[in-house]
Amino acid sequence: MGRAAENAECTASPSLALTKYWGKVDGGANIPATSSLAVTLRELSSTTRVERSGGTDMVLIDGVPQSESRFAPVFEAIRAETGSTEHFLVESSNNFPTAAGLASSSSGIAALVCAVNALLGSELPAWKLSRIARVGSGSAARAVFGGFTALPAGGTEAQPVHDANHWPELRVVVAVLQSGPKAVSSREAMERVRRTSPYFAPWMETAEELFAEAREALSIRDLERLGHAMRLSYLRMFSTMFAADPPVLYWQSRSLAVIHACEDLRREGVPAYETMDAGPQIKVLTTNDHVERVRAALATEAEQVLVSGVGEGPRVAEKTGVEP
Repeated sequence: MGRAAENAECTASPSLALTKYWGKVDGGANIPATSSLAVTLRELSSTTRVERSGGTDMVLIDGVPQSESRFAPVFEAIRAETGSTEHFLVESSNNFPTAAGLASSSSGIAALVCAVNALLGSELPAWKLSRIARVGSGSAARAVFGGFTALPAGGTEAQPVHDANHWPELRVVVAVLQSGPKAVSSREAMERVRRTSPYFAPWMETAEELFAEAREALSIRDLERLGHAMRLSYLRMFSTMFAADPPVLYWQSRSLAVIHACEDLRREGVPAYETMDAGPQIKVLTTNDHVERVRAALATEAEQVLVSGVGEGPRVAEKTGVEP
């Protein structure tokens, strides 16, 4: 085990699901019912600073104290894996909207777990960090790795698929349509859908086919084929939400307008393949030479347009206060 430090800081990027993790295995701690394929977003990030505290854990995101119960399972998993009895003060900030459907939980929890690992000098391998991060957020299991990742159905940790250099010209253009937090959390929406939507079982039956198709398309960098599988994945996922009781309605009129704008771009020969997660925001896969055309089309509806390439895994800053 390495030397202990007084504090540690880590920056991680969110993991955008290309095919969706939507639904949990009964009795598991965020064990996915469907396989997901994802890309790490380089220009979006969460920076998390961790230090030792007294007898309680505390998490602040953008200066706002968070519910203790929300993060308690993560801290318990860290202590169980490392044998530590420490408690922690965590301060995290995002350079993109928080809890708005942009996977801030994936980058935030991945950064937290990696920072605590550095603080304790635990030197846990990435697969163990992924397993711990999954307890707090299924998508955080993927954010522990950079590049392209997969979280298999029934899996307890994510797997790297391709590194960040696999597709250098790929870009993700994000239309932020609502910067505030969403009314229904992803966790609550997922459970409501599982319990009440008649489309949940058919969704699970077809999700694995789309995952396999998308993974093959990604391996050969076929954007049209990947985009088609990706669009079917998010549209079928949202169909389960629309049919829940009560329905989960994240879409806004502007969401639909951006979807139509992407259809128009494709008819004009511009690769623009959209996806959505639990929120109104739209993420569009394209290539570097078409970014400005896509950005302009989205800007008419969006509060903000973000552009990202494929990112690396979490980066731990140099530790301070190292004990002799």
